[in-house]
Amino acid sequence: MIEYYKSSCLSNRESGSKNTNSVIVPTDAIVDDCWVDVFAPTAEEIEILKDRLGIPEDFIQDSLDEEERPRMDYDEDSGIVLIIVDIPFAKTEKTIMKYETTPIGIILTKKNIVTISNYDIGILDQFKNNKVKGINLCFRTQFIFMMLLSFANEYLRLLRNIDKNLDLTASNLSKGIKNSDLYEIMEISKTLVYFTTSLKSDEALLEKLIRSRAVKKFDEDNELLDDVIIEFKQAHEMSEIYSTIVNNTQDAYSSIINNNMNVVMKILAAATFILEIPNIFTSFFGQNCPMPWDESFREHPWPFICLTGICVIAIVVTACFMKKKDLLS
Repeated sequence: MIEYYKSSCLSNRESGSKNTNSVIVPTDAIVDDCWVDVFAPTAEEIEILKDRLGIPEDFIQDSLDEEERPRMDYDEDSGIVLIIVDIPFAKTEKTIMKYETTPIGIILTKKNIVTISNYDIGILDQFKNNKVKGINLCFRTQFIFMMLLSFANEYLRLLRNIDKNLDLTASNLSKGIKNSDLYEIMEISKTLVYFTTSLKSDEALLEKLIRSRAVKKFDEDNELLDDVIIEFKQAHEMSEIYSTIVNNTQDAYSSIINNNMNVVMKILAAATFILEIPNIFTSFFGQNCPMPWDESFREHPWPFICLTGICVIAIVVTACFMKKKDLLS
């Protein structure tokens, strides 16, 4: 799908301010200084990008490649700049919310900005709905940096949610270890691996963006880019910290599970030993001892009573010994 947006000025009365503000509004066609948002494009829409905007096909295909790493490229013939960034992406599988990362291509042409991705990126809705103030598509570099800042903030927001989920899961595990909670920790660990890897690559891209002359930057743009780098570094550090916490938590509960298994095996072995001692006496005397259902039991009940008493005493003595040696707990 392909959508077009342009900047439109509000009057003082409409904006409620003394100054004239700019808002983003949809448009039906490509105009100068417009934003073209493309997700899951069809072959016809790709042709529009190539013919109307002159975007090289490899820039489009690289933006749609799920395995593409964050990078920056420049086409000398057309003067078009490609910036590929990894952003967080939420998807639902069997009613379970999972977080991964997906690349999005930001293409800067001489007169337009184009964003290309495989999914409808919800982060961009805040720009479409004018929830981010002070956006003017005429200042394309500033708009790109504002998008990068929103991506960093989305990482931070999801990392805070992951931290809350981790605390809740750890609290549930402290009450009783369940497979569902362990699976939840595994999903969190996998998400943090995705985040850490992507954030590391995004940081390298931003460092390259600082040095690049392909994207024209003013003093205000440089200050905004510094804020973007700080936010991405913060997200990267948080991701690494949470990843370490998750790994330590997994190791701790793995040790707990192994310890519980050892305790169970110890108790079973002790119980087997306790029950085996009476079997020694019954093996010797049980065959010649009359049972209560035998006719001779009334005349000779004492062998059975004595044998039973010996077995009970042997069980009690052995159980006390095992308890003293802490083999029954």
